[in-house]
Amino acid sequence: MALTLSQLETHLWRAADILRGSIDSGDYKHYIFGLLFFKRLSDVWEEEYEDRLARYHDAVLAADPEEHRFDIPKGHFWKDIRRHTTDIGAHLNAAFRAIEDANLRLKGVFQDVDFNNKERFPDAMLEKLLQHFETHRLRKADVEPDMLGQAYEYLIERFADDSGKKGGEFYTPKMVVRLIVECLKPEEGMAIYDPTCGSGGMLLEAVHHLERQGRNPKSMSLFGQEKNLNTWAICQMNLFLHDIDDAMVARGDTLLEPRHLTGEGVKAIRTFDRVLANPPFSLKSWGHEVWSKGDAYGRDLYGCPPKSYGDLAFVQHMVASLKAGGVCGVVLPHGVLFRGGAEGRIREGMIRDDLVEAVIGLAPNLFYGAGIPACILILRKKKAKDRRGKTLFIHAADEFISGKKQNLLTIDNVRRIVECLGNYAPIDQFSYVADYAEIEGNNFSLNIPQYVDLGSTEETVDIATEYAKLLDLRAERNDAEAVMDGHLRELGYGS
Repeated sequence: MALTLSQLETHLWRAADILRGSIDSGDYKHYIFGLLFFKRLSDVWEEEYEDRLARYHDAVLAADPEEHRFDIPKGHFWKDIRRHTTDIGAHLNAAFRAIEDANLRLKGVFQDVDFNNKERFPDAMLEKLLQHFETHRLRKADVEPDMLGQAYEYLIERFADDSGKKGGEFYTPKMVVRLIVECLKPEEGMAIYDPTCGSGGMLLEAVHHLERQGRNPKSMSLFGQEKNLNTWAICQMNLFLHDIDDAMVARGDTLLEPRHLTGEGVKAIRTFDRVLANPPFSLKSWGHEVWSKGDAYGRDLYGCPPKSYGDLAFVQHMVASLKAGGVCGVVLPHGVLFRGGAEGRIREGMIRDDLVEAVIGLAPNLFYGAGIPACILILRKKKAKDRRGKTLFIHAADEFISGKKQNLLTIDNVRRIVECLGNYAPIDQFSYVADYAEIEGNNFSLNIPQYVDLGSTEETVDIATEYAKLLDLRAERNDAEAVMDGHLRELGYGS
């Protein structure tokens, strides 16, 4: 019997309950996703085999790897693992490695999933876990790719919620992603790129965007890069379970080792029609020592960001990754809009080159692990004639509903923001269009309250701005203390 989405989500989440108390909640996802992926591969391969056998009446031909989307070596199917009652973890590990070795496309997809630790995974627990997973078949006839993909995305969100602050490292809330994608309006045939793609949510939302319009998402080319190897593996599974085989998601540090280049051995950044990302906020160890000597890929067009804030390094990478008519959408902390020094010079350069199409201020507490409000920058290489020399500011900090743990955007919130961007016109206490001269007069600050009149006759205290300034001052103090400690140690004081 075919499962409903709700039944499938409940079934998969209950698998995590079996692990509770044995491993840290932040690690559930690696094991649950690994087993889910293995079960799906085994069930779909058998489904394909039965189809080929009925068609060809030849068991050897029906099992030929060329007849399947992927290969599972003999002895390493789900049913083979179920024949064992001891050392189950060792057999699972062997199956995972065998599948990776047999499929270049799946190389590394199981990453650090290791069930061969009997202290953590005794045979009795694994038996219970496998029994739970096999209560439902996961063939395509039982669970279509779209549904399984939705259930997988549901699990990613639940695991992010469970992981608290760490959840923000691999998951951006769905409606924030939808907002960015609808602002960028990807089209058929476009190349879409996320340089910090996490679990792949932004790339998939570009696909869903075209699906909702009844258009062909298969015509798009998807590209990404992710530094965290476990998160990269989750992304690969996510795309594969959505029946997306041709996305090119690379592993590695985007700022130090960008993988999407124009050719073999060429240090030139590949360009795309749409670039979108939620980079880690105010990253400290981002590669300042390398960039300060000049970026080998020429991405530091507007300068090198400060040591303690890597935000504008990601932004400059994204700008370098845009085609001549390309558009970029990036989530950033508010401090990027007004901080001076190196960041101020970078911001000034982008404004002088007329890249900043819009600045959208979001509500506080929308993201896991970041209670302060964030913003979205929309950057466009070539603006429409009537938008040249102008920037739209949208005060969307009141666009949210309260949730149990964090605030949420609704589809109506998203629609209002997207419509405002489309109309590119002032709305009382919501949006404002500033020209170059006005922004220059504000020392190239893009701080939203300097442009959008919020209607108060008294001096307005912008909490987001003041809090960001406080964090800046703390960082400066910490840096100064670290330098002083170093000098004192050199003089023989302290350990």
